[in-house]
Amino acid sequence: MRRSLRLRRWQKEALDAFEGSDRRDFLTVATPGAGKTTFALTAALRDLASYPHRRVIIVAPTQHLKHQWSAAGASFGLHLEPEWASTDGFPVDMHGVVVTYQQVASSARRLRGPADDAFVILDEIHHAGSERAWGEGIASAFEFAARRLQLSGTPFRSDQDPIPFVEYAFDEAVSHYTYGYGDALEDGGVVRPVFFPAIGGHMEWMAPDGAEMSATFDDPLDRTGASQRLRTALSPGGEWLPAVLDQAHEQLCRLREVQRDAGALAIAMDVDHAQAIARLLRRRHGVDAVVATSDDPLASERIAEFATGTDPWIVAVRMVSEGVDVPRLRVGVYATNTVTELFFRQAVGRLVRWHGTLRRQKAFMFIPNDPRIRAFANQLAEQRTHSLRRREETGEQVPVELDQLPAGEDDQLSLFQAISATPADSDPNSVFDDSHPEDLIHEHREDLTLEIELAPPPPLRGGPDGAGGTTLTVSRTQRKRELRQANADRVRMIVHLTGLTPEVVNARLNQEAGVTAVGEATIRDLERRLHAADRWIDRL
Repeated sequence: MRRSLRLRRWQKEALDAFEGSDRRDFLTVATPGAGKTTFALTAALRDLASYPHRRVIIVAPTQHLKHQWSAAGASFGLHLEPEWASTDGFPVDMHGVVVTYQQVASSARRLRGPADDAFVILDEIHHAGSERAWGEGIASAFEFAARRLQLSGTPFRSDQDPIPFVEYAFDEAVSHYTYGYGDALEDGGVVRPVFFPAIGGHMEWMAPDGAEMSATFDDPLDRTGASQRLRTALSPGGEWLPAVLDQAHEQLCRLREVQRDAGALAIAMDVDHAQAIARLLRRRHGVDAVVATSDDPLASERIAEFATGTDPWIVAVRMVSEGVDVPRLRVGVYATNTVTELFFRQAVGRLVRWHGTLRRQKAFMFIPNDPRIRAFANQLAEQRTHSLRRREETGEQVPVELDQLPAGEDDQLSLFQAISATPADSDPNSVFDDSHPEDLIHEHREDLTLEIELAPPPPLRGGPDGAGGTTLTVSRTQRKRELRQANADRVRMIVHLTGLTPEVVNARLNQEAGVTAVGEATIRDLERRLHAADRWIDRL
């Protein structure tokens, strides 16, 4: 059955531009929260309607986003395997796979054949430039792909190696369709206006050479001194960070009076710093914050639970980044020493996603009044102010120039010692003024949606559900995950009852069920293997 899908105006315009282009590569830059996933999956589904033999391959920056893409695909009727490994063949009962850039770098040769004539979505494509191997991996794996749809939530430059498949003009990536933060604010009902309370302070620290230093955020310093000053302010042992957390928590409590599930995000420097922030929130406000760090294998699960729950705070280190969908976040604390415009925009992007039916949805990112960070915030604040006061076209977005910290600076910073950090009053110009006409946001929301018709995805091996005709109430990905877990449980039981090794048990079950490898197995294959294991257990 054909069905219609309601798209925002920008999504329809971008889709028309993509489908009307004869180029193999198409870069779309759209502000976080605008709906890049919906646009990309719509494009993939319409492409499959014309070329049903094609596979879909999605490349995402993180493990968490792999599962998020897979779940979103299922809502479109696209079955995308997020657990694919280089040792597996391509699953024939799925429309495609979702992998990370790291996987592509290590498995480019295995992907190269299946990716030929595929529809490839490269999510947050600027990540392919963060490591040379990642760029080389996608260049090799997807050289012969039929279409390569590249997505980014932020404009980006090529500061080192150009990213494969991206067109550049004077080191600036050329976007074939751009939908900026200001555009989304003018449309209304897409993103929130974000305000930036900038907290000043007076910091004292011991430099690596033993010199005692002191400065406010208004004092001019060289790059090294500015970085040491910022690290001092962010020290959990000083007064600045606890005071900022207090202000942010107070703001969150006010928002939760209207939106009960409103949440806050603190972006920390590293794992130890994240744990220290969580302890401050517990000691000062009685809050048990969710902590999501890269060394925690359950980090993705913690983020997912936080997104659907009502916990007030989450503290993260580069885990709640691009594409992570937590629409209830309304407050942020920029407590990291990562000072690049790209990362700052990504952090702010976690707060901008419009959520629910509330007419007033302002969000707040509390920032150090560091001149570099303040400059990044001012660029976004200018778009915000202009868009809230005028509902007219604003022209092209200001190009982004990244302010990368020099390599090796962290080695010197490890020798310095924070002495004290005292907060000052926040910048009065950075606090939200209720005279701003935010009530005007999106009075005609339905006028901005357009309908298109979608053909169903092409059929897959094993019938419409791949399970012998039984209608599935969960996604195919979830059902396969459950069956793999059940198979693993049966193997452990048989090993315990027989004393055989897991290798012997797995080989025998695979042979009896006609399975080459569990990672390649269809739902029907996994069910057949599970039944074989149950019969074996019944005989014991």
